[in-house]
Amino acid sequence: MRFTVRAASLGLTTVAAVAAYTVPAFAVTAAQGHRPSSAPVFVQTDNTGGNTVVAYDRAADGTLHQAGSYSTGGLGGDLPGTGPDHLASQGALSYDAHAKLLYAVNAGSDTVTVFSVHGDRLVREQIISSGGSFPVSVTAQGDKVYVANTLAGGSIQGYLRVGHRLVEVPSWNRALAISPAPAASANTVGQVGLTPDGSRVVVTTKGAGNSIEVFPLGRYGTPSALPVVNTVPGTAPFGLAFDAAGRLAVAQARTNSVATYRVGHDGTLTAVAQAPTGQTATCWILATSHRLYAANAASASVTGFQDSGHGLTAISSTGTDPGAVDAAASSDGRTLYDQTGINGIVDEFRVNPDGTLTPVGSVTVPGAVGGEGIVAL
Repeated sequence: MRFTVRAASLGLTTVAAVAAYTVPAFAVTAAQGHRPSSAPVFVQTDNTGGNTVVAYDRAADGTLHQAGSYSTGGLGGDLPGTGPDHLASQGALSYDAHAKLLYAVNAGSDTVTVFSVHGDRLVREQIISSGGSFPVSVTAQGDKVYVANTLAGGSIQGYLRVGHRLVEVPSWNRALAISPAPAASANTVGQVGLTPDGSRVVVTTKGAGNSIEVFPLGRYGTPSALPVVNTVPGTAPFGLAFDAAGRLAVAQARTNSVATYRVGHDGTLTAVAQAPTGQTATCWILATSHRLYAANAASASVTGFQDSGHGLTAISSTGTDPGAVDAAASSDGRTLYDQTGINGIVDEFRVNPDGTLTPVGSVTVPGAVGGEGIVAL
């Protein structure tokens, strides 16, 4: 590891018509003699030979210790032209804290896996169709779940959560404004997310349209017929997050910068602030309290910013292993983890009071070269 460099209604007939894959059991390889953790970390391998979620216990100093490995029952994917992140996306693994469910996309199988979370152990509850081609990102809030598919022009698919299972709602499928060809990593979905109040679905489309598409949701979760397309020319919006005040934060891959926006109820965006990272291939972003952290794949670094609501102030850039991609922070805010795709390594950092990062170690995730998707509880 390198070190710090300063610087509409839902009818019963619709539900009944939905088909989902059921699975009788889960596949797991558990570590022997480990202590269950109340704040584990889960990492998705996106392995094309068989997608897996690897569970880790988090020690007091932030270091990780493998606790188990769980098959999703699906296959990972590999988009043409990708480097350290074969999905070229953020949010391939998503946690629903209210329902204690973990959602994983299987890009190579066009499916989504639902796990129930029991400490550091997972139980596979369901495998269900993604409603499109090559799912790369998933988001959840309340009893609504939305998945973004990145090929065949792109789409989102909505689901209703009932207990530990998802019900696909065909009328909640919407096309995205992405050209079907070429299917290169720069012409695909970056991420799907829900605004903090659950009233709008937000999708970044990277270089395909240099746009951030917003679907206002109806009373029952039905997306608007067409998205509000907010064009941000030349920026290639990639990963997204929502800061402590509910503003949208976006990593801009082409300009290597971070930008924040207010999301209007009508789906239009108002720019608030923008700041460069000074790094290369700024694609992933994480919001923690009043800070933002952006991962820079080509520079192998994570750049921190103080987010005042009026502007962004750079903290520092900290070196990672090659190919920094998706990141997650522990719920207590003391530790940050960055997934690096070149060698399938997760780097571990202590978050200091001033927001700088101190490396504390790293783990190699089995079979996770090119993988994407990390969640920290």
